[in-house]
Amino acid sequence: MLLRIVHRTGYEYAGMASHSFNEARMSPRSTLHQAVLHTKVDISPTAWTNTYTDYWGTTVTQFEVHEPHPRMAVTASATVDVQRPEVTGHGLSWEEVRDPEVFDDLSEYLLTSPMVEPPAELKARVEEIAGRSRTPGDCAHEVVELIHDEMEYVSGSTGVHTRASEAWANRSGVCQDMSNLTIGCLRAVGIPACYVSGYLLPAREPEIGTPYTGESHAWVRWWDGEWVGMDPTNAIQPGGRHVEVARGREYGDVPPLRGIYTGTKSSSMFVEVELTALRS
Repeated sequence: MLLRIVHRTGYEYAGMASHSFNEARMSPRSTLHQAVLHTKVDISPTAWTNTYTDYWGTTVTQFEVHEPHPRMAVTASATVDVQRPEVTGHGLSWEEVRDPEVFDDLSEYLLTSPMVEPPAELKARVEEIAGRSRTPGDCAHEVVELIHDEMEYVSGSTGVHTRASEAWANRSGVCQDMSNLTIGCLRAVGIPACYVSGYLLPAREPEIGTPYTGESHAWVRWWDGEWVGMDPTNAIQPGGRHVEVARGREYGDVPPLRGIYTGTKSSSMFVEVELTALRS
């Protein structure tokens, strides 16, 4: 599917910000199954910019504004051709996934943090699933189903600093929470898991040329001899409607916009995402 994405975000300040220093992770990745045909990042006010690829392979636009400004806006636009096939994995055994060489290669995707660590009650359920699952892949699929079935998607119910365990306690959250929780559960039983951020075209059968209001989205990948993706929010594999932007260990590695400013005490963030299918 050929998609056009326009992502606008930024801050309205309570007064005038005198300086701001920021990083934007809003440019889609070029991968084996995703070709980026065009990408552009516009910043207002005019800023000093630098672009680099971070440790996880994500394109980062680093920028600074050194003039008084009541508002700072970033608009990232891209055209992406997504041809993502279904990935089933290699069916590795528990012994193969827990091999010391796998830990050496993927240890960053096996260590838990307070943001993704599941509560004891959920961890016990996942350990029970792992104990009766023939393969890690079978276990991973059942964990995704568990999170999808027992968590309710409620927009705005959590924030970027909400821990996975807190979202689980309320049985509600957004895609970030469901992905962080899934990652923590898989790592708890020795399955390497990765956080992926990007966009999801909301219409399953979109009208060509019609813009749809969307939002940033998140899903997971786990290691099964190859990376296998799954979207816990929708209980589907990432496909042609998913556009990948960034990868990391958890949300903290991939925020679309992060920075600091001086000159005023408070700010409010705004976000708009528009996705258009140009070709099926």
